[in-house]
Amino acid sequence: MKTLSNEVLSIAVKEHGAELASIKKGEREYLWQAYPEYWKRHSPVLFPIVGALWNGNYYSHGETYNLGQHGFARDMDFRLVSESETELWYELESSSATKRFYPYEFRLTIGYRLHDNVVDVIWKVKNTGMENMSFQIGAHPAFYWPLLSDETIAEGVSAMDARLAEDNKRGFFLLAPKADKVKSSVITEKGCVGPEAAKEVALEDGYLALDTDSFNQDALILEDGQVEVVTLCDQDKNPYLTLKFDAPLVGLWSPPGKNAPFVCIEPWYGRTDDVGYNDYYEDRKWMQHLGLGREFVSTYQIVIE
Repeated sequence: MKTLSNEVLSIAVKEHGAELASIKKGEREYLWQAYPEYWKRHSPVLFPIVGALWNGNYYSHGETYNLGQHGFARDMDFRLVSESETELWYELESSSATKRFYPYEFRLTIGYRLHDNVVDVIWKVKNTGMENMSFQIGAHPAFYWPLLSDETIAEGVSAMDARLAEDNKRGFFLLAPKADKVKSSVITEKGCVGPEAAKEVALEDGYLALDTDSFNQDALILEDGQVEVVTLCDQDKNPYLTLKFDAPLVGLWSPPGKNAPFVCIEPWYGRTDDVGYNDYYEDRKWMQHLGLGREFVSTYQIVIE
């Protein structure tokens, strides 16, 4: 595991999945520490799909491919290709192992840059093959609820469970641009979106109140660039951390019905299948496409307030 630090923050990154594994400001840990009782990951990178495939497979190049939720990159070892006092860069290239799940040739590069109170997360996807390439990519960072004290987090799951049992309020999301409501897609079957099940979520001056029931229907999926900034606030609406992104979708999630100690803010270029989708992979909603030799580049920021 590699680390970066400055006068404000320190971070740690694993080679496995090129996964961000820690964000600390002083003694405060902000990133969920992957206790398996709730969720065994910190901040996986989702590639080459975001979410689930209907029935777990897709059709491309005349073949049927099986691929688990969120793709394979999060479960593969990346190669550290560059490091400095402020940046870490990791790389994963297509291989015989990836060709079992995904027919395209690619190079996926993930960078982490630390400056002031900000972590930049940079994605680069390069088409290294001899045909047009299709893919999705997304983030899945999980953050401790602001109401959990440093001491409670350090004591582990039992202490966090006891604190969360005291009340059902969790704080707020502040969404920007400010709106009175947002439209959310809804997951209905097999981890997939029911096209007829979209719902409107009311906001109060841009704020969405969060409690133990907020994610009973699984993730809120906000599409079409409705949101560009999400700030997680404490119970008094004081900013705790902020994600800024250009991605056209963002998922907001905590495990349904588990009263988990964390919440996820997930910028996505793609999402799970619609219920019943059985057409070509390349024609899925929110696919990204690259011509020969072309490269996709995107950055999102985690700002510790």
